[in-house]
Amino acid sequence: MTLLPEEMVRGAAQLCVAAGFAAGALMFARCRSGRMALAVALDFWLAAGLLNLSVATTWTVILAATAIVGLRRLLKVALAQNASAAAGDRPG
Repeated sequence: MTLLPEEMVRGAAQLCVAAGFAAGALMFARCRSGRMALAVALDFWLAAGLLNLSVATTWTVILAATAIVGLRRLLKVALAQNASAAAGDRPG
């Protein structure tokens, strides 16, 4: 089994970060929801963190990936609460 060179993995991680910014901006332009845009961006940034984790298993990289996962979970809870509150405001 051939492993990818470290430079390729790091380049892919950088592309994920850039794609996160682009996708988040597009989502914000489309929905006007900062939370939804952040959720999309965090998915790409998690992918970048996991790619970095596959190359260098330092505590800094592990903590960065953990922080992104934690932020995604908090955002998911906030979005669910926001959606249920909005549904409660609607009649019928």
